[in-house]
Amino acid sequence: MHKVLILFAHPRTDRSEVNTVLAKAARELDGVTVVDLYAEYPTFEIDVEREQQRLLEHDVIVFQHPVYWYSCPALLKEWQDLVLEHGFAYGEGGTALEGKVLLNAVSAGARREVYCRNGGYGYELREFFAPFEQTAGLCRMRYLPPFVLYAAGHAVDEDRLEDHTADYRLLLRALVEGRLDLDRAERQDTLSDNLRDLMIQATEVE
Repeated sequence: MHKVLILFAHPRTDRSEVNTVLAKAARELDGVTVVDLYAEYPTFEIDVEREQQRLLEHDVIVFQHPVYWYSCPALLKEWQDLVLEHGFAYGEGGTALEGKVLLNAVSAGARREVYCRNGGYGYELREFFAPFEQTAGLCRMRYLPPFVLYAAGHAVDEDRLEDHTADYRLLLRALVEGRLDLDRAERQDTLSDNLRDLMIQATEVE
């Protein structure tokens, strides 16, 4: 069994139709810890030692956040700048995160077809997230592609949020139980396009 840490970063949870629902669902799962960064650090005064200890105690790290300008909200960037210290996360002696898994679980405003070579943005979302992937590599972690809810502002009206929440639970349980095929998963553009095809059957795990 693996321990999953979700670092939830949303500066306006009072206006969130999607991320608060996903965070609530995640909190109900065994083996999953959810940390609301904006609730804990409203003044951006991050307790680096506490955050590093959380990383040490977990095997999988999930950055859950809305997509802000092709990246993440400011506090999550500040968290990375302060917590992933030289000598702890990378550099000489910085092996604390080696072998752990990192991924982003995000809500995006644009629809799926916009995030592709022939779409309006010209790139897959994973390509915009190259800084996260590079960070994982520097920290000797294994990076998985993002789990994405596209066109998030329409998800409730289009009755897509419930299915996406169910898939989020499925993903998190698979990460806890070691039932996600990491080799296949890391080659995908997203985890949300073909999630069920990436599951390892119970007989294979045994």
